[in-house]
Amino acid sequence: MARVRLDMPERMNFTTQIQVTINDVNYGGHVGNDSILSIIHEARIRFLASLGYKELDKENGIGLIMSDAAISYKGEGFHGDIFDIAVSVADISSFGFDIYYRITTTRDDKTIVITEAKSGMIYFDYNEHKVGRLPDAWKQKLTL
Repeated sequence: MARVRLDMPERMNFTTQIQVTINDVNYGGHVGNDSILSIIHEARIRFLASLGYKELDKENGIGLIMSDAAISYKGEGFHGDIFDIAVSVADISSFGFDIYYRITTTRDDKTIVITEAKSGMIYFDYNEHKVGRLPDAWKQKLTL
């Protein structure tokens, strides 16, 4: 069976913490795959806010849209865990970029990798419903 393989950046520029809630836990007693996607979405919002950006500029109708996502599950997360989420950007182009995420938690003084993930983000004009050019200001901040 072929598995998703991600080439994670060595350096992660941003970190945030998110606690696992009971809503994140599925019938298997661990964090569900759908919740992981929601958790990385929250991490992305926090990362962009740290740069002074939002995913959507409602006034101008310009923002980001996810073009793809890849998630590789490495370990289990449980209710009450504190997820440490490291975030980095790579592959910046004229129209978008990739965001990488590494989710870990600490249990019994051991760091456990829960997930590695990537989301492809495209700069998008929601009024025109078409791809837009990523502004140079975004490119500069994303490379810091």
